Amino acid sequence: MTGLEDRNIHQQILDLLQNENAQFRVVSHEAVGKCEAVSEIRGTALGQGAKALVCKVKGNGVNQHVLAILAADQQADLARLAHHLGGLKASLASPVEVDALTACEFGAIPPFSFHPSLKLVADPLLFSRFGEIAFNAGLLEKSIILNTQDYLRIARPELVDFRRDSH
Repeated sequence: MTGLEDRNIHQQILDLLQNENAQFRVVSHEAVGKCEAVSEIRGTALGQGAKALVCKVKGNGVNQHVLAILAADQQADLARLAHHLGGLKASLASPVEVDALTACEFGAIPPFSFHPSLKLVADPLLFSRFGEIAFNAGLLEKSIILNTQDYLRIARPELVDFRRDSH
């Protein structure tokens, strides 16, 4: 994918999805930061939400920024994420790193990486329960509801099981 040249991530996503003939729709709404509230506004299930976490994986010679995507009704297990990627530990990136790698404010990060140093991984549960995923599309007041198979075809995330076990 390209870079963050113009930093208008919302438009980059729209252009990408249109160029790839994806099935999607844009929903404009009030800027809310909570997954539960935005899924209610969108009219989607909480589990359809693609929560995006910018993480740093380190150790064992690994020093990698990762955009980790999982269903909004799940919690991330950062130790599992680090282990899968060959590192010893993972932590959330700083706000400065998030801005530099995504050009998005916290809460508006889409499940697409446009930065060459930001590896895209996604937990497979997000794609197994619903025919569409929903996410804030670079802006807190704009969401995209996208066909799940189109997302997988276009974004091509590495599928990594990193959600916290529920027991």
